[in-house]
Amino acid sequence: MTATAPPAPTTPDGWISTFLAAHAADLGAARNTQLGYGRDLRDFAAWLAHRGTGFAAANRNDVEAYLVSCEANGLSKATRARRLSSIRQLYRFAHDEGWRGDNPAIRIKGPGAMQRLPDALGQDDVTRLLDAARRHGRSPADRARNTALLELLYATGMRVTELVSLPVAAVRGDPRMVLVRGKGDKERMVPLSGPARSALSAWLGVRDAAEDAARKAGKPATRHLFPGPGAEGHLTRQHFHLMLKDIAVAAGVSPSRVTPHALRHAFATHLLAGGADLRVIQTLLGHADLSTTEIYTHVLDEHLKALVLEHHPLAKAKT
Repeated sequence: MTATAPPAPTTPDGWISTFLAAHAADLGAARNTQLGYGRDLRDFAAWLAHRGTGFAAANRNDVEAYLVSCEANGLSKATRARRLSSIRQLYRFAHDEGWRGDNPAIRIKGPGAMQRLPDALGQDDVTRLLDAARRHGRSPADRARNTALLELLYATGMRVTELVSLPVAAVRGDPRMVLVRGKGDKERMVPLSGPARSALSAWLGVRDAAEDAARKAGKPATRHLFPGPGAEGHLTRQHFHLMLKDIAVAAGVSPSRVTPHALRHAFATHLLAGGADLRVIQTLLGHADLSTTEIYTHVLDEHLKALVLEHHPLAKAKT
């Protein structure tokens, strides 16, 4: 006897929650990825509802009209491309589940996400930020934490979520390498520089002393390297982002140029400019696809041009 597939949910929220649950189970998608899909699909559902339709009845024209409305509302190419990807994946799942006989988004050509990097931070910029982190903070504990955060981020190129949620066990024993759990729960090893290890050692001393005092006061211990008062128990991305802006001001670097992602880019571009292999950088960043890492090669353009002009015999002025 052939099993009958469960019927499609009757509400947009039912479609979205079922899709997200299956996506998380099958692919181990990161929490932030899941939240992004949910936001995109809820926006599309609200737009469809305004037109008097829903996921089950929407057709290709509806999806295309939605993307046009997103562009009219000033959404970037990257955002529109991501929303189309979310819609495609929802309908691929719906087709596989037998909720629909087609995928109305499958043949729509997306706007294409612009692969561009922010204004790259130079090594002098990063040095000023690291120096400012050592001075910025209301207490010695804050300054030790801020220094460890920035040294660790620049030394490893971790994503901000990977950084703030790092378990303290990962850095016990003065390791030369740290195990990082990235997107989709994929693990990778990243090396620690001497300055990062020194900053971590100083922060661990301060952190562990605070933990001992809290334990004596009857408070539970935390497993996170950078504890925080929030529900997740660690420093939040938002807190770190704002802290970084303050450090940028103290360092005399434009705050608009300084984000956790900009320091991740600095890690990659400075490695590449120093001669590191692109596939090594891909591994360190946790990129699944080399093409994602290749956007960093633009930093070599001026460097290579200077090498050619300086060393190629045909480029030298004739006397």
